[in-house]
Amino acid sequence: MGFISDALNRINASPTIAITNKAQAMQAEGLNVIGLAAGEPDFETPRNIKDAAIKAINDGKTRYTAVDGIAELKRAIVAKFKRENGLDYTATQVSVGTGGKQILFNALLATVNPGDEVIIPAPYWVSYPDIVMLAGGVPVIVQGDPAKGFKVQAGALEKAITAKTKWVILNSPSNPTGAAYSHAEMKAITDVLLKHTQVWVLSDDMYEHLTYDDFKFVTPAQVEPALYERTLTMNGVSKAYCMTGWRIGYGAGPEALIKAMAKLQSQSTSNPSSIAQWAAVEALNGTQDFIAANNKVFKERRDLAVSMLNQARGLTCQSPEGAFYVYPSCAGVMGKTSPSGKVIATDEDFVSELLAVEGVAAVHGAAFGTSPYFRISYATATPTLEDACTRIQRFCGNLK
Repeated sequence: MGFISDALNRINASPTIAITNKAQAMQAEGLNVIGLAAGEPDFETPRNIKDAAIKAINDGKTRYTAVDGIAELKRAIVAKFKRENGLDYTATQVSVGTGGKQILFNALLATVNPGDEVIIPAPYWVSYPDIVMLAGGVPVIVQGDPAKGFKVQAGALEKAITAKTKWVILNSPSNPTGAAYSHAEMKAITDVLLKHTQVWVLSDDMYEHLTYDDFKFVTPAQVEPALYERTLTMNGVSKAYCMTGWRIGYGAGPEALIKAMAKLQSQSTSNPSSIAQWAAVEALNGTQDFIAANNKVFKERRDLAVSMLNQARGLTCQSPEGAFYVYPSCAGVMGKTSPSGKVIATDEDFVSELLAVEGVAAVHGAAFGTSPYFRISYATATPTLEDACTRIQRFCGNLK
């Protein structure tokens, strides 16, 4: 269609959402499909958070708010960064958006000029390159090292930086791999960034609280305070607080950047839901006890998925430090033939046939910039996850 803008034609629809929609459509047709494509905890939003939202409704807190967040939520975010990350911000350095995706979107559209380069370690969350391209920027993909848990190495990052580099996006723990950077690993990265004063750092910390085996989370501005003035630290309540549908994300950084993001938001969505904002105040200020309880279940599911996937013929699966995804290699089944007669030539073929034959929805590695792998989310009921992994084992066993 000739009337669609060039900017929109530069990007693709989100593949994770597309696969989730397909799985839901198949379920609606009565087919027995297990969806492992969406990154969404199956736990309910905690009761105290729901009650705070109900109270906000009953108290009439249902009107427009300040464009980028109510004062009470900004204070809660400032306190969170101080308490959990040792980072000092003021309310004027905080932006609240409709989910973490809007924070990223606002930051990149407010700062990226045509031709600016944004370094994105792969495997990456599917939306990063498309948001950069929508802004007219150039995504520069740097492959993480599979032998080092898919984490980008300092030398590879150094080689990718040019005079045109504007941002580096870091996501730890990672979507899609669950890989998380230790203090030493993050320090190696920040040492490189210190040398390149034109480069800004966008730290996506959405999975901060979802770590296992005594892993200690760190964020770039915490590891290297000299980067504070050119770092946007992004987070949200979706994952750890089981609030995906509430759509509250937030970021903190230099005041000039936050003002620019608010200007853009004032001409797009304006404020996030007032009710969801009050719920987020309670999420950040209230009890955090349920996080450890949920993580105990997530760890058990991670271990189950890793064990069962490593028993599937032709698959190998690393055990990640965090998030709720595993990213198995399907290199061992490339070239084999599905019961339908289709030759598995790519990871997209693999997930397509897995859905058609066994009714398990996963996301192909090419969507995250690294093949031949696929991502499954283990944020689903344990018996369902076990059933899905059994189906994956059967599918791989039946490939010829």
